[in-house]
Amino acid sequence: MNNKLGSLVAATITGSLMLGLAQHATADSTTDIVNALVTKGVLTEEEGALLTKGRNSEVEVAKKKEGKAWTSHIRLNGYVQNRVTDMVSGDDGAVLWPDPSVGDEDSGSGRGQNFRIRRARIIFSGQVGDHLGFYIQPDFASSAGSGQSNNVAQLRDAYGDIFIDKDKVHRFRVGQSKVPFGYENLQSSSNRLSLDRVDALNSAVRDERDTGVFYYYTPTNVQELFKEIADKNLKHTGNYGMFGAGMYMGQGANQEDQNDNYHSVARFTYPWKTDSGQIYEAGIQAYKGKYVRSTGAYRTVRGTSPIPTIDAQYRKTLSTGVSSTSGEFDDERVAVSFRMYPQPWGLEGEWTWGTSPGLDTTVNKIKNGSLHGGYVQGSYFANDVTLFNKNIGNLNPFIKWQYYDGFNKAETNAPANHVNDWEYGVEWQIAPEVELAAVYHRMKRTNMTTSGLFNQENGSYKTFNAEALRVQLQYNFF
Repeated sequence: MNNKLGSLVAATITGSLMLGLAQHATADSTTDIVNALVTKGVLTEEEGALLTKGRNSEVEVAKKKEGKAWTSHIRLNGYVQNRVTDMVSGDDGAVLWPDPSVGDEDSGSGRGQNFRIRRARIIFSGQVGDHLGFYIQPDFASSAGSGQSNNVAQLRDAYGDIFIDKDKVHRFRVGQSKVPFGYENLQSSSNRLSLDRVDALNSAVRDERDTGVFYYYTPTNVQELFKEIADKNLKHTGNYGMFGAGMYMGQGANQEDQNDNYHSVARFTYPWKTDSGQIYEAGIQAYKGKYVRSTGAYRTVRGTSPIPTIDAQYRKTLSTGVSSTSGEFDDERVAVSFRMYPQPWGLEGEWTWGTSPGLDTTVNKIKNGSLHGGYVQGSYFANDVTLFNKNIGNLNPFIKWQYYDGFNKAETNAPANHVNDWEYGVEWQIAPEVELAAVYHRMKRTNMTTSGLFNQENGSYKTFNAEALRVQLQYNFF
């Protein structure tokens, strides 16, 4: 009798204790305590079962609630790229427009810095329920104005993915994001082997991004293959759909709209895997719209005297049929892309053709002109390299040739740009969080700045030849 009474009292006290603890502990913890009391003989199995009745369902409910709390799925990651360049040989005043660390004291516009933070990005992303994902990425190493003000915070991405179905086959991306044009343009700078994107494709969309709405279709089997490529560290673009199409402003990232027209774009890419395990991807893309160019002074040379040409002369000499107030020009391109993922040998290339606004210095007019260009890159992926019986990480040597005969519409005056470059480089992935890249860059290209001693002596937009050794240290945080 006393034993039964003692058990009943213990059960009552334990039950009351459990009710109090329920305010501060999970259902799993409650079950663990009851099981421990049963094991020690304080409670019988029947009494323990009575106290934990319904706990299993509570555990499932708690887990579901936790899974649906979008704050538990916020991800914070990013990367920082530090660069240094040594000009090995060539003409003074060399300028590589995507990277101000390339140049010397004659280059102008703050070029030729010994050290430079090229990118410093933090990414906030997450999933809010089954139908909305978000992605926000500022860059804290942007330049402002003429390039003299560095390490300025600027927005890169801010968009929401609205999923139509739970399998995420159909979605709409709304906000500022990458425009689905070109494989290398969509590839993150943290994944790309070469330090900069090629001029032919990158000149299509300023900073690769714009504000608009894009529809992406990605079947589940393609989603799985995209994930496999990423998991194997093969430097994929991420999921921009097997098919994508949309409308966007057309002036580039962080720019105000200059007309009442939209750009339209469409892209189709198809990845496949052979029986041997080799993965390939091929795609085609095109866009069309009206672009409003910006103008400014540049220098021409007559004899030995530089002659300044002022902004007003542009607006008076625009080509026939183009409004001198709006300055709209046809802006359209098509491109093809191919990639054999490095397993271990890799090959990729892209080529584009189109029409763009461009400056004709012979008549001092901005008018539509044709363009074409692209690149071919070969690479090798050496995974888990061993040196002196020690794993030193992954090595990715590569060679790249790029060519461009066209214009850079987003630069002041939309100058002609002629490029014929070779790059020989290697990326050393010391660890997932640390990467070191070294590139020997042979440049034959147009100087598209309008300042510096080189331009004063030779006139603006002249071709230069130079060779540079470029080194980048990148660290990633996950």
